[in-house]
Parts: sequence; C-alpha cells; structure tokens
Amino acid sequence: MKHSFVCGNPALDFAATVRSRLEVPLEMFDSPESLDSWFRESGIIDGDTKFQPADLDQALVIREAIYSLVHAKVDGNVYDGDALSIVNAAARTPSAIPQLTPNGRVTEATPIEALSTVARHAIEVLSGSEVPLLKECANHECTRVYIDRSRGARREWCAMDPCGNKMKAAAYRARKREGKLVSAASK
Repeated sequence: MKHSFVCGNPALDFAATVRSRLEVPLEMFDSPESLDSWFRESGIIDGDTKFQPADLDQALVIREAIYSLVHAKVDGNVYDGDALSIVNAAARTPSAIPQLTPNGRVTEATPIEALSTVARHAIEVLSGSEVPLLKECANHECTRVYIDRSRGARREWCAMDPCGNKMKAAAYRARKREGKLVSAASK
C-alpha cells in the first residue's frame, strides 16, 4: 500500500496527501496513476478512474480547498470563500455509486465522480457530529487532522507510525539528555 489512511475519514486522508507541509513538502499525487492508486486503496472505488493530467490538476485544487476548510474548522477560523466554492461545486456533481453484482459490491467512477465523493466526505466531516473529535497531529512536523475516536479522546498523533514513535523517541532522548545534564551538574 503506497498511501496512508489514518485520519478516520477519506476527505481528511485526501487532504493529508502532501506530507511534511511545514518542512520540505512531499507530494503523494505526482501523477494521474498515483491518484488512481489513492482512490483504489481508499476503497472509494474498486477499479481505475483513468485520471488524466487535467483531472490531476483539478484534484489538487480540491485537495487544497479541503485542507483549507479542515484547518479553518480545527483552528476555529472562518472558512475561505474560494475553498467553500470549490468543495461545494465538486460535491454538486454526481458521485461514485456502488452497484450490486452477483459477486458483491462494485464501485466504478469517472474522475469527476470520484472527486465528488471526496468533496461530499469533506462536507459530512466538517458539518457532522464528529467535528468536536477533529484534532491536529501533535507532531509539529505533521499537518494531518484526524478524528479522535479513542476512549477519553486522548489520542495525540495521527498514527503511531511514524508520528507517535517519532515524538516518543524525541521525548526519551530529551529525558536522557536532561538526566545527563543533572548528573553532570551534581558532580
């Protein structure tokens, strides 16, 4: 699996497809094929959507609009009007529709239908009952927002691997350094 799905909602995972936004950004959608792969791995569709370069450009615009809206919601800020227009326009188009076959459920979609489905997920997560559960990862290098469904809502990281492990290792090293400094000062 090339992509990561740790945020608890497809729209949040879609918005998180640029890694290390605050450091050196790593674009996960570097080709139409990578976008096809994300939609398959997310479970939104079962086959290829056959994204073209223009569809990839549109997907990046929608992703950035979702990212803007999610972070505005988490930070308690007003939504950007352009981002709202982009997500709402995408959601107004037909979405991916699952079909029942003799072998089970199959969901095929055009690029527009796949993107509409993600936009609709964004609207649901930003207006639904789980809004109070939205949290930004405590790893200062990570910009993922996730749904904290943990008992007591005490989850700090989008995922243990890599963010939780990284933060725990840094805290351990800091404690060790502090311990060495205290013992050196007491000598």
